[in-house]
Amino acid sequence: MQPVNLRSFKQKVRYHQSAFKKYLGKIEKKAPDSLNKLVVILDKAVWNEIDCLSCANCCKTMTPTFTNTDMKRIAAYLNITVMEMKDRWLHFDKKDKDWVNNKQPCQFLNLKDNKCSIYPVRPQSCAGFPHLAKKPVIQYVHVHQQNVAYCPATYKMVEKMMEQLPA
Repeated sequence: MQPVNLRSFKQKVRYHQSAFKKYLGKIEKKAPDSLNKLVVILDKAVWNEIDCLSCANCCKTMTPTFTNTDMKRIAAYLNITVMEMKDRWLHFDKKDKDWVNNKQPCQFLNLKDNKCSIYPVRPQSCAGFPHLAKKPVIQYVHVHQQNVAYCPATYKMVEKMMEQLPA
């Protein structure tokens, strides 16, 4: 497994992003019956090639959503109140109606080793990211269309899907 080269990844995204989104749009409109089975196979292949700790682009450029359950769990882990956590790091996004980080990179990301300082209690949206093998896959295609620009694992999965399932 080779480390992720973010500079190279961003160049590939600029070049292929519209084609990937178009492809996923076609898949979303007419999903092949074999899609769920294929994604399980591709998921394993992708994680044999992608090392999240060499990347952490999601933590550097995106924000998780923090549910009330997430905030209670994280605050207890940090030995602070939920209100202190909100005041220190979060704001309420009125449009999406979610609690999100005030800034990127995420305050819990250690930039020296790309590890999460609250990993055992991280938000559910982090624990599930990038949602590659969630089923039914068709319900996550719109998520993959967004994440392909941020996540080398999502990019790699869509690249492999295009090889296996031409649209």
